Amino acid sequence: MVTYQLSVFAENKPGRLAKVTGILGKEKINIRAITIATSDVFGVVNLLVDDPQRAVKALEKEGLTVSLRQVVAVLIEDRPGGLDRLVQLLAKEGINVENAYGFVLESWKRAVFVIDVDQMEKTQRVLEAAGFETLSAQALSNAEPFHYMKY
Repeated sequence: MVTYQLSVFAENKPGRLAKVTGILGKEKINIRAITIATSDVFGVVNLLVDDPQRAVKALEKEGLTVSLRQVVAVLIEDRPGGLDRLVQLLAKEGINVENAYGFVLESWKRAVFVIDVDQMEKTQRVLEAAGFETLSAQALSNAEPFHYMKY
């Protein structure tokens, strides 16, 4: 299963993140995860939200540059070596992780590692064969919080 990540491109200056969160808050779009990467003048805010399509429309309407990408939100064990099991598998299969971030769902039980990879279909097959579980786009909505798909 894939989900969708929004990437918002913005100047690296005070108030830009507040503009993004203000727009999403006004639209009642829930942010599930967020990362920010900056360079000198510009930055990228990557978000998982409960309604990606509506978020893109709202942000673009306010003049922001937004892209939408498929990513995989993989459930891993929240223990030493939990992440390593996943990334060793991807490396063994020749799958490049181009962007990633993670968060804990239940301490010492489950975490999520969100990956943007160079071979999406192969990644899905590899994860399924190895027994990994993933969060679907539906799982990130308010209607069905964190219902995951077993691969």
